[in-house]
This record gives sequence, C-alpha cells and structure tokens, in this order.
Amino acid sequence: MSISLSEYVAFYGEEHFDLSMEALRFFTQFGSSEFAIRPFLARELSRTLAIMTTWADDENEHVRRLASEGSRPRLPWSFQIKPLIEDPTPVAPILDRLKNDPSLYVRKSVANHLNDITRDHPEWVLDRLGGWPIDNPHTAWIAKHALRSLIKKGDPKALTVVGASGKPLVEVTSFGVSPSKIALGQRLQIDGRIASTSDASQRLVVDYAVHYVKKNGAANRKVFKLKQVDLAPYASWDISISQVVRDFTTRKHHAGHHRVELLVNGESIAESGFDLSI
Repeated sequence: MSISLSEYVAFYGEEHFDLSMEALRFFTQFGSSEFAIRPFLARELSRTLAIMTTWADDENEHVRRLASEGSRPRLPWSFQIKPLIEDPTPVAPILDRLKNDPSLYVRKSVANHLNDITRDHPEWVLDRLGGWPIDNPHTAWIAKHALRSLIKKGDPKALTVVGASGKPLVEVTSFGVSPSKIALGQRLQIDGRIASTSDASQRLVVDYAVHYVKKNGAANRKVFKLKQVDLAPYASWDISISQVVRDFTTRKHHAGHHRVELLVNGESIAESGFDLSI
C-alpha cells in the first residue's frame, strides 16, 4: 500500500513540492519510495537533491537508503537521471554522509550507487574513495563492493584501494574443469591450487571467468567474484567451485567449447574449459 501511495505522490504531487518530499520520506519507511522520487529529480534536480542530502542524516535507515538509492544515476527498473550520468558531483554530499553508515542495507545502496558511477566516471569514484577512511570497516566494505566492476577488469587503482598486492607472485600448481563434457542442466566442478612464490604476505583478489558461447559462435566473457585471499609467504590456497549450467532469463546457453580462466588481481593466470551440448 505504501508503494502505491508513493506512486500517487509521484503523479500528483508536483505542485506541492515540500509536502510531497515529506510524504515520500514517511512512506519509504514502509516500502521504498526510490521510484517515486525520480520524477522530482527529473523536474527539479538541485531542489530535490538538497532535500535528499538532509535525508542522509536521518535516524531511520530506510530514509537514509532512499537518499542514496533514489539518486542513483542508473537505478534498475527506472529511467536514468542523465545530468547525474554526465556529472555525479551533485550527489557527492549524500555519498560522503553515508560513507561509513552502520546499516548494511544503506551500505549496499551506496556501493551500488558508486558502482553505477564507475561505468562513466571511474576516476571520479577512485578519487572520492581515496579521501575516505578505508581503515573504517564500514567504509572498506562499501569500497570493496563499489569497485567490483573495476576489480573484475584488473584496474590497478581499484585493486590498490582494496589493499590488493598488485602483480600476483604466485604459481598455479593445478587448475581444471570436470567433467570436460556436460549437457545443459548438469553440474560443473572447477578445482585448482595457487601457491605463493613470495617471501611476503599478499592480498589477492581471486575471480574466475567463463567465456560463454553465443548463438553466432563468438564468446561473451563473464567474470564471477570468488574471494579475497590473504596468502602467507609460500603458502597455498585451494580453489573449489561448483555450479549448475542452466539457462536464465538473462543468459541463454549455446553448444560449443567454453573457456574458463582463473584470475588473480585481474590477471589471467590459468585456463581450462568444457564442451557444452544442448
């Protein structure tokens, strides 16, 4: 019901700005007003962001989340806020106020908001995070998840922000995919081991990538997050991944050879693969 009321405000509240803002602030505590706030941002960006900045200091976590979530430039299932895609500077006061929020609910929104911005302004995000207290565990959590897209690409600045050790000093003692041939709907197992060749500890971001075969025979590389590992000198770490290969609404599989890469700090260090039949 509260979402319906928020939508009513979005449609009919244009002539009553202050009352509409207070209504959305109230309704979001019972069902998010993130979509309802978007028309106000589209019509009066500066005025709406000024109100939302005050929400970032609210005692209620749902209101604080609305400040971040509602102002995301590329909020899923809603229209984009083009001026914020072109220049995210106007939302900086909101994000700064929420940089170490105690609520995981809020921190997830801030991380997703910053990850949105990395698509268009990665340096802006890296510069902003560079001035945040990354030694604070809440802030560190936001940074790690906000930079996930850049980390998957092996961006050296993003890796530095999360404390990764740069070029990995490791060797792969084993890496393989089994079975080598599967049918759609069957389970795939990825196993391996990496060993440190360094006499110092290393913080490593370990991911893996699957090159999914497309209908035209080309491949689409999809990177999956695995784990951040603190690897002691000359220590080893075992990799074990199990997943069912099945169709989703966002991905339809096609027959053919699928390459699988092991990535450490964004660098491909081993490769295997499997043949998929449909």
